[in-house]
Amino acid sequence: MIFLNSSIVFPHPESNHDHDVLAVGGDLSIERLLLAYHYGIFPWFAEGDPIMWWSPRERYVLPPSEVKVSKSMRNIINRGIYRYTFDTAFVDVINACSYVKRQGQPEDRGWLSEDMIDAYLSLHELGYAHSVEVWNQEDELVGGLYGVTIGKCFIGESMFSKASNASKFGFISLCQHLDKQGLQLVDGQIHNDHLESLGFDFMDRSDFMAFMRSNVMESLTI
Repeated sequence: MIFLNSSIVFPHPESNHDHDVLAVGGDLSIERLLLAYHYGIFPWFAEGDPIMWWSPRERYVLPPSEVKVSKSMRNIINRGIYRYTFDTAFVDVINACSYVKRQGQPEDRGWLSEDMIDAYLSLHELGYAHSVEVWNQEDELVGGLYGVTIGKCFIGESMFSKASNASKFGFISLCQHLDKQGLQLVDGQIHNDHLESLGFDFMDRSDFMAFMRSNVMESLTI
């Protein structure tokens, strides 16, 4: 386990053969976050704990063109009960996501601290972090998600849903948009059943790193 100090550096992810957690400590400065995301590293820790930087041995990923749309979801889309927008309510989306429990997270602590939220708000202002909002027919925010775009990869951070299938609708809409814009991969980071239902699959860390090396230099517009 590597313990970080104030220097904006990380150990190489592929040097961490047997573990998913790459390093502990450091800070959530914009410079460190951008360096981390460029190398496929992301922060994930419970509020009150040291910052933990992850580089899973197996990433859970999806080419946006291969998103799985079930018959029931096609029916929801065709009925027009939801609509989506991009980057119109980032603050509301990330605040809603802060109440969602992530897999493996302690029940009594959230994973999105005020410092985390502030950091992603800064990334949003710089054009790296983006949100998808899902609205019902009464123009109420009922679902959404946010993540970070690095080159041709959208790194999903969290999603929420206050109505049936609202987050799935938002994610499918996002994938269709990303595909049109030329992005090639959505990184879901780690497995969960919700992502599995949308078509995600595992990618070895070495293959993911190779993708990032080949695709982070070209910035595409969301």
